[in-house]
Amino acid sequence: MARYYVNKNQQANGDHEVHKDGCSHMPFTTNRIYLGDHASCRPAVTEAKKHYSKSNGCYYCSNACHTS
Repeated sequence: MARYYVNKNQQANGDHEVHKDGCSHMPFTTNRIYLGDHASCRPAVTEAKKHYSKSNGCYYCSNACHTS
């Protein structure tokens, strides 16, 4: 299990990226929402979509859930 967060700030394409705790691209504490502990990025992205419908996995730490 890992802790996951969604970035409150959207990317240029409108996505809000989901990050696993420890990611080198983790947003600042004030710019993220804790999504809970999850076994993989898929349930974390599902949880993030409750906050932001256009959520996506981070290319670096949640690549299995990253879409271009």
